[in-house]
Amino acid sequence: MAARTDGRTWVDGVRPYLERGPVAAFALGVSSGFPYAMIAATLTTRLAQSGIDKKTVTAFSLAFLVYNIKFLWAWVVDGVRLPLLGALGQRVSWLLVAGVLVIAAVANLALVDPRASIGATVTAAILVAVAGSTFDVVIDAYRIEILEPRQLGVGSGMSQYGWRIGSAGAASLALFVAARHGWTAAYLVTAVLALPAILAGLIVGEPRRHRDVEPRRGVGPTLAAIWRPFVQFFARPGAFVVLLFILIHKIGDTLGQLVLRLLLNDTGFTNDEIALYDVGVGFWAYLIGIFAGGVMYARLGLKRSVLISLVLMAVSNASFAALAAAGHSNPGLAGAMTFENIASGIGGVTVVAYFSALCDLRFTAAQYALISAAASVVGRIVTGASAGALVERVGYVNFYLLTVVLAVPGVALFWWMSRSGLVDRSVGSAGTEGPGDARDGAAA
Repeated sequence: MAARTDGRTWVDGVRPYLERGPVAAFALGVSSGFPYAMIAATLTTRLAQSGIDKKTVTAFSLAFLVYNIKFLWAWVVDGVRLPLLGALGQRVSWLLVAGVLVIAAVANLALVDPRASIGATVTAAILVAVAGSTFDVVIDAYRIEILEPRQLGVGSGMSQYGWRIGSAGAASLALFVAARHGWTAAYLVTAVLALPAILAGLIVGEPRRHRDVEPRRGVGPTLAAIWRPFVQFFARPGAFVVLLFILIHKIGDTLGQLVLRLLLNDTGFTNDEIALYDVGVGFWAYLIGIFAGGVMYARLGLKRSVLISLVLMAVSNASFAALAAAGHSNPGLAGAMTFENIASGIGGVTVVAYFSALCDLRFTAAQYALISAAASVVGRIVTGASAGALVERVGYVNFYLLTVVLAVPGVALFWWMSRSGLVDRSVGSAGTEGPGDARDGAAA
């Protein structure tokens, strides 16, 4: 193995990904990704094949809103100790319970017949969303706490690897099994993807960095337990500026992705071409981006790596403006998908690492649930209502150029936060307690 000029070999570069915490983060990501897939394209395909009308099928997307309100009950995961299982530790016990709930919810969705009762199917889909979002809350808290500050970048990358593979694997597995044995069998088989997170919890055990909150009894103390994580977060200097960044940093990217399939359809790309370049090339480009993001975070530190990733994600939308101007072009689509997915993969590591570092270890579940919900809520509410109308008014080229402009405020705000020292001041105990410091971003 050839040595690099700094004395480190490529083995040294890969070694952080093979440590206990990042490997567990990968397993957690696999389990986190599959419930989402079960109520996304997989359910859409099942409903369409069952003869359900398009209006009803698209209405099922409302189930995803559950993921945006998961912070409302995330405090339970931090503050409520489970009887009997609680002896395993706060995080591990909740990981087991949430995992079993997801398996039960997916099995329930497997057993309903959309043609016999659409109401029962709606209820089952919502239950999967509730169980899946709760599983997400526990998984995110566990991931942050098992990772040392120096591992947040690599660990976030491994989690993103797992999520992408879990969601894509669940969707592909469901389609494969459904074609041969029906949808009931397909959903029952995919339920096993909850097991990687459960096994990771049992093998790794309770995180050493976890900080138990004091037991709360009575109405007053319970209400305090609900509000305390949010009060602690917003009591930090500049907290509302940080929240503003969380809210706006992905608006341009979300807008661009929302109409991508419309662009591809209107420019004459076939389903085979979309599958090859969007799904195929895009998937591998995203994985490359995740690895690059981990290396970038380790070498450049938190502030520079996040800023670069924000710029890349903003500029990547310009490639779709170029594609729209060029029209049907397979090399153009391949280039645009490669650029966009590599940029998104890098951002998925560096930005998630920063958001993870914002948490206080006493309230990891509640605070990260708030952060992750805020990161997507503006895009889902605002852009969903305006994207189609904007395309019709200005056309695809100008639309995608507009998404680049809309990304500028998020880039500029983070640049100011870095220059003013707010990024460093905003980091919570999750980014500082233990070996290393997330603000340095250095990996071992």
